[in-house]
Amino acid sequence: MYGDFDLIFEELSVMTRYQEIQHHLSENQYCWLITGVAGFIGSNLLEALLKLNQRVIGLDNFSTGYQHNLDQVSAIVGPEDWQNFKFVQGDIRDLETCRSVSRDIDFVLHQAALGSVPRSIDDPILTNESNVSGFLNMLVAARDAKAKRFVYAASSSTYGDHPDLPKIESVIGQPLSPYAVTKYVNELYADVFARCYETSSIGLRYFNVFGPRQDPDGAYAAVIPLWVSALIRNKPLYINGDGETSRDFCYIDNVVQANLLSALTTDKTAINQVYNVALNERTSLNQLYEMMHTLLLDKFPHLETHRPEYADFRDGDVRHSQADITKARRLLDFEPTHAIKEGLASAMDWYVADLSGRPDSRSSTQQSE
Repeated sequence: MYGDFDLIFEELSVMTRYQEIQHHLSENQYCWLITGVAGFIGSNLLEALLKLNQRVIGLDNFSTGYQHNLDQVSAIVGPEDWQNFKFVQGDIRDLETCRSVSRDIDFVLHQAALGSVPRSIDDPILTNESNVSGFLNMLVAARDAKAKRFVYAASSSTYGDHPDLPKIESVIGQPLSPYAVTKYVNELYADVFARCYETSSIGLRYFNVFGPRQDPDGAYAAVIPLWVSALIRNKPLYINGDGETSRDFCYIDNVVQANLLSALTTDKTAINQVYNVALNERTSLNQLYEMMHTLLLDKFPHLETHRPEYADFRDGDVRHSQADITKARRLLDFEPTHAIKEGLASAMDWYVADLSGRPDSRSSTQQSE
């Protein structure tokens, strides 16, 4: 039921697909809905779209997002572009709210969810309400609004206990946490809606995304901002396990690219699919520590003697994670622009500046994701 839309790109031989889309958006204005807009990924999507002169409606209930993320985007894009943004404070668990914000939109970038494996183990009911019921509400609202595309945040946790590396979209194992269950259910619902209602959706299985506006505080903070906080404040830094656990860390700019490519693809074979969004690389936690330690050493001499400490493995964690991105490259023309070292170097100044303005509320740091 999602109608076709025209995209005309002329400089195919000299521009990447992503550059084509950026050029197209700079000359054609659409209306986008970003759920979870005040969060880490949502606010980066907002920044990218406003810089491209797009109109954006943003929905957030501030359960994991922050007003200061929106304030930072406002300062970056300036008042003229900021006028293209309308914020609605509301919850995806309320169907009427979802329907209200979905009226007259062209594209949905659904990022709202309760993330974190340990949070889902602590409170599986709340995680299900947000990640399954909320997701279904948004699917219904987008269907009824006849949105052109519904792009949603899936998760690498869907691979569960399947041992093969790298991870291929068509092969998954048993889930290891309630969070993983909810993200897999999202994929099932999106597929069923495509079959029953002819909706047009794309799921993006994110692998350990990091970058500016990623929250270092709270019980479920992601590993990179959490470790930056410990390093610059010379606090204990705990690595769960032996440090050889590995992840496919993905810089936020790669995620923004994948979302825009997914929203505007005209390849019918690319639609109603799920894709890995990562680098097809494995970085151990020990390697990650060394990279971050090296980047910060010149600014913080106390790091000469800083060393990590090791704790028990964490329930629900997989040992290794690495994405095969062949499918995204083939069908979406996805080409990551930042490897982990480039991403860390690009983000580190933001992390340091952000943390310098925060109170030191921790005496120790736990690895999380």
